[in-house]
Amino acid sequence: MAKPVYLIVACSENRVIGRRGGLPWSIPEDSRFFQDKTRGHTVIMGSHSFGEWPGCVKGRDVVVITHEPEKIPAGVHAVHSLPEAIKVAQGLRGDIYLCGGQRVYEEGLALGDRLYLTLVHAMIDDGDTFFPDWRRYFPREIARRESSDEHWRYTFLTLEK
Repeated sequence: MAKPVYLIVACSENRVIGRRGGLPWSIPEDSRFFQDKTRGHTVIMGSHSFGEWPGCVKGRDVVVITHEPEKIPAGVHAVHSLPEAIKVAQGLRGDIYLCGGQRVYEEGLALGDRLYLTLVHAMIDDGDTFFPDWRRYFPREIARRESSDEHWRYTFLTLEK
């Protein structure tokens, strides 16, 4: 039986997930959530996301979608497409999480079974990387938790089809 595929992301109200090669915010609680949720599991990401976060390999099996597999370090699975990544991930440990970037999310939205969304209650005007509109794919809210820190208000949402 195939493992389910989960998407995990933090995005702003206007769906921004990145700015100039990084996150447009620093939210320690969201970082901890991501770390705790994916540790001991398999993460799938594009090569740009992997380049921005090479430390993701610690405590996880990692599958990177890339056209340059020779640039991916040993111990990380390099593949050419999302379907291939999911196939490889089926044989790795734990659950499967799609972790970005934009193109992986665009392709994976229809394939995912659950979305872990941290919705940052802000409009980011200078974002350059976006999460696709998820609402028609994941209309059913199964969990919600509001939170904030000194700079941001955000909501942790768990959504299903």
